[in-house]
Amino acid sequence: MKGKNSKADIEVLCGGLPPELCVQLGAEQQIIKIKLEKRKFGKEVTVIEGLDQTVFDLWKVASHLKSKLATGGTVKNGHIEIQGDHRNKVKNILINEFGIPPENIIFIESLE
Repeated sequence: MKGKNSKADIEVLCGGLPPELCVQLGAEQQIIKIKLEKRKFGKEVTVIEGLDQTVFDLWKVASHLKSKLATGGTVKNGHIEIQGDHRNKVKNILINEFGIPPENIIFIESLE
């Protein structure tokens, strides 16, 4: 969750730039990893790692993804988990709605 320090951190990093521009710059510098994990009983979970918590509120991003994908999910240990295999859809949403460049999104293949 965003705290008081996260807004101050953004202001220090941006040096007086408008907040919207600063968030866009932060989004462009992140490397996002999307992977599929298998859980108990063969359930699949799409895991999104690498979103900077000082730039994005992970709970709001997770909520937006859950509503767009009509599925459940949560935020755990600094990453987002979405129920089911939604890797390509998540990538498109991150590109089109959160302004993350496509070259900064990496698919991690499972070793299973």
